[in-house]
Amino acid sequence: MYVGALECDVLLGDVHSLKQKRSVVRPVVAELRRRFDVSAAEAGHLDLHRRALIGVSCVSADAGHVQDVLDSCERLVAARPELELLSARHRMLGPDD
Repeated sequence: MYVGALECDVLLGDVHSLKQKRSVVRPVVAELRRRFDVSAAEAGHLDLHRRALIGVSCVSADAGHVQDVLDSCERLVAARPELELLSARHRMLGPDD
């Protein structure tokens, strides 16, 4: 079994409140879940209104599949015009860990 995690640190565009932040981040998280069947959530920078940390995880029997799914998730976040992807960090746990 392989478990992959992706952390996307994003900067939000024209957002002036935490309520506006939620209205931008929640659809992104929902689309990640729907399109790629992954677990996704806003996982950091909860008190900042222009930054968000989106966490994504995936479990599979094949390490290549996990990597492909997380790469696709990263591309989806990077392609969103209302977000600027500042950094993305991948982690992988396998049977030897």
